[in-house]
Amino acid sequence: MTRGIFRHTKWVAAGALAACVAAATPAAAATAPTVSCTSAKAGLADKLKRDITSAVSNRSGTIAVGLYDRTTNTTCTLRSSTAYDSASVVKVTVLATLLWDAKKHNRYLTDRETTLAKAMITKSDNDATSKLWKQLGLTKIKGFLSAAGMTQTKPGANNYWGLTQITVTDEQKLLKLITAKNSVLSDNSRAYILKLMGQVISSQRWGTPYGVGSNISWHVKNGWLQRSTHGWRVHSVGTFTGGGHDYMITVLTHGNSTMNYGITTIQGVAKVIHKDLAAS
Repeated sequence: MTRGIFRHTKWVAAGALAACVAAATPAAAATAPTVSCTSAKAGLADKLKRDITSAVSNRSGTIAVGLYDRTTNTTCTLRSSTAYDSASVVKVTVLATLLWDAKKHNRYLTDRETTLAKAMITKSDNDATSKLWKQLGLTKIKGFLSAAGMTQTKPGANNYWGLTQITVTDEQKLLKLITAKNSVLSDNSRAYILKLMGQVISSQRWGTPYGVGSNISWHVKNGWLQRSTHGWRVHSVGTFTGGGHDYMITVLTHGNSTMNYGITTIQGVAKVIHKDLAAS
């Protein structure tokens, strides 16, 4: 009798669990983030939404996407305010802070600073980044973030710059600052950042430039970091000009099983964006 009750209880519990899961599934699906696109060019938003959605649909992990094209006034977003550990994409923010602060004090970068900046961006050198992060300090970094309107970015504490919390929204704000005249960064500063992002070593040219046309100039900074939770963080930010377009892409991911898995996810998104814009 006891065994019968036990078996019955197990069945009821399992059935109740199945019912709960079934009930939760439609609600979860309804609230799942979806790609949102707008464009001044007829048909482009729908095409991008469809193709980006398709590119991410069979990929595991959590993927956030940002696209902005000045020429067609096109914007696409997915999980634009979801926070990610920055890994090395924060290095663009570090360089921008350094240049913003130098401009405030009406000075050029020192030879030491230019050496560190070049290593930080072109080779993703961590030691160089740590030296510049420590030199700047949180007050100046937060000062730049405030000036740039990057209100969702939270600098990593205790010199853990790679754990800075970033979002697609703020990374896109930064890329916009780098690629158009503004009061935060001087024209020379913007040109310097783009120059270094265009000189990234060949082994780090993956990510957002994938599938870009040969007539397009690109500038990129990638980041990758493995932690015990959310597996690999793999990110890529890039700016692109040519072929009648002026655009920027941010793809942030975590929950990747390997670094290469994350790269493949990012490149799947980038490829369809480049293709759709080239055809528009």
